[in-house]
Amino acid sequence: MAETEWKRLVEEKRRRQQAAIPQEWRVVLPPPDVLDVRQFPDTCGLLTDREVEITNTVDVLALLAKLASGQWSAVEVTTAFYKRAIVSHQLVNCLTEILVDRALARAAELDEYYKRTGNVIGPLHGLPISLKDQICIKGLETTMGYASWVGKYSDHDAVMTEILYDCGAIPFVMTNVPQTLMWSETFNHVFGRTSNPANRTLTCGGSSGGEGALIGMRGSPLGIGSDLGGSVRYPSSFNGLYGLRPSYGRLPYGGCVNSLQGQDSAPSSLGPLSGSVSGIKVFMEAVLAQEPWLRDPLCVRKKWDENAYKLADHGGGGKLCFAIMWDDGSVVPQPPVRRALEMTKRALEAAGHTVIDWKPLKHQELYDNLATIWMAGAIDDIAATTAESGEPRITSMSPTASALIDTGVHYGPGLSAYELWQVQRRRTLLREEYLKHWRATAAHTGTGRPVDAIIAPVAPSPPPPHGMTKISTYTLVWSSLDYSCCAFPVTSVDPALDAKKPPHAFLSEADKENYELYKPDRFRNAPVGLQLVGRTLEEEAVIAMTEIVDAALKAHEATA
Repeated sequence: MAETEWKRLVEEKRRRQQAAIPQEWRVVLPPPDVLDVRQFPDTCGLLTDREVEITNTVDVLALLAKLASGQWSAVEVTTAFYKRAIVSHQLVNCLTEILVDRALARAAELDEYYKRTGNVIGPLHGLPISLKDQICIKGLETTMGYASWVGKYSDHDAVMTEILYDCGAIPFVMTNVPQTLMWSETFNHVFGRTSNPANRTLTCGGSSGGEGALIGMRGSPLGIGSDLGGSVRYPSSFNGLYGLRPSYGRLPYGGCVNSLQGQDSAPSSLGPLSGSVSGIKVFMEAVLAQEPWLRDPLCVRKKWDENAYKLADHGGGGKLCFAIMWDDGSVVPQPPVRRALEMTKRALEAAGHTVIDWKPLKHQELYDNLATIWMAGAIDDIAATTAESGEPRITSMSPTASALIDTGVHYGPGLSAYELWQVQRRRTLLREEYLKHWRATAAHTGTGRPVDAIIAPVAPSPPPPHGMTKISTYTLVWSSLDYSCCAFPVTSVDPALDAKKPPHAFLSEADKENYELYKPDRFRNAPVGLQLVGRTLEEEAVIAMTEIVDAALKAHEATA
C-alpha cells in the first residue's frame, strides 16, 4: 500500500469529525498558557445556567433521580452534557466519534416513553454515557487510534452497548485512545494528543485517556474504559476521578475491538469511570442485572452480590484493617503521592479503622512476567494492523519524538508456544504465593481476618508531562494478580505542601529518574489519586470499601 495512504485516511477522518461539531457550539478558546481549563465551560457563554447546573451535578445517583422524577428531561440532560463535551474537546482533544443527532433522537424517544407511561425504561434512564473508542456502536467507526481502521463501520453493537440501551442509557460520544492501547498516555496519528484539563502541559493518562479528560471536564457523568495494565486507573487518578478495574470477565467484552485479541491468559477488563463513586456502583448494578453472561460466553456468571457489598466477608465493615503500600520496592513515590497516602491513613484511623503497612512481594517479577506474556506476540499483532494502511507504529509518546521514552515494556521477537506456557505457569505460581502472603496478614490485623484491602499509589507521580509516563508497575502488578481495584481521588499538587525532598538512596535507576522528574511547579494543580485493591472478583466489596475510604477522607477534611 502507498506510504501516503494512511495520511489520506487521517485527513479524511479529521475532516468528517470536524464537520460533526455543530457550528453554534464552537467557542472562543483561552490562550494556550491557560493551563487549568476545567471551569472554562461554566463561563464560556455556550451553556445556559440550567445546563451548567446539570453538568455540575457530579453525583450520578442525584442525576438519575432528577431524570426519573421528570424534573429534567433526557433531551435537556443530553444537550447539556453534549455541549460541555464539545467545549471540552476544543480544549483538550478528548473525542473521536461525535453523534449529536443520534444521541438526541434517542433522548427524545426516552422522553416520549416517560411522558406516555410515567415510567423509566431502566436504571440508567436518560443518562448520557461516553464510550472508549473500542466499544462498538453499530454504524460508526471504531478506529482505536489506527489509521488502518478509518472507514470501517461497525455492523453491530458491542454487548456492552446493547446493555446500555436496555438500561435506558444514551451512548453519546466515543473518546480518544493511544495507538495500540498499550500506553499510559493518549496519542495517535488519527486524532492526535489528549491533554489533562487540570494542567494542559501534563498527560491525561491512558489508554482510556479521552474518558479521563472528558469526565474530568464534567463533559460526561459516566464513561466506560478498559484496563489491561492500568488503563482505567491511570486516567481516573490523573483526572481526579473514580475508576473500577474489575477482574477478568466480570463485565462483558464481547463485540469490542482490541489489541492482542486471542491472548486470553491475561486479558483486559472493561470498567467504569465517574466523578462520583455512586456512578461506579449504579453502573455495576445495572449491567449485572442484565445477566451479561447470556450474551457474552466469556463473561463470568456472577450477579450483583448485595451481601458482598455489605462486607459480609469483612466483618460487616464496622472496623476494617487496611494496609498501605508506601512503595513497591523499586520506585519511591513523589511527595504529592506520599502526602495522599498519609492523608488517607490519618482519615481512616480517625474513622476508627486499623491501618498497617503492606510489604510488597515480588512486584518486579510479577510485572516482568505479565509484560512477557503480552509481548509474546504483540509486535506481530500491531504490524498486521498497521500494514493495512502503511501507518508507522508509534514508538514514543514524546511530543518532540526526539528520543524514545523507555516505558519498561519492550517489544521482543516473540516466544514459542512452549516458552509461553512456562511463563504462564510461573505466573500461576506467583499468584498462589501472593494469595498466601495476603492470608498470612491475619496474624497482624487485630481483626482475626487478613487485611481487608490494600491502599497503594496508582503511579509514583502525579500526571507527568507529555511523553514522560515511564513507570506502570504500580498498576500492572494487580492486573497480573487479577485483583479488583478502584481508583479514587485524594488531593492535588500544592507546591507549598509538596516540596521536593533531598535525594534518598535510590532503589533503582527508575527510582532515580522518578525523583529527578519531580519539580513542584511543573505539577501545579495536578490531581493525585490512589487505588484500593481487593482480591479476585471482589468488585462489590471493593466498591463498598472505596465508599468508606472516600467518606473518611471527606469527613477528615471537614474537621481539618
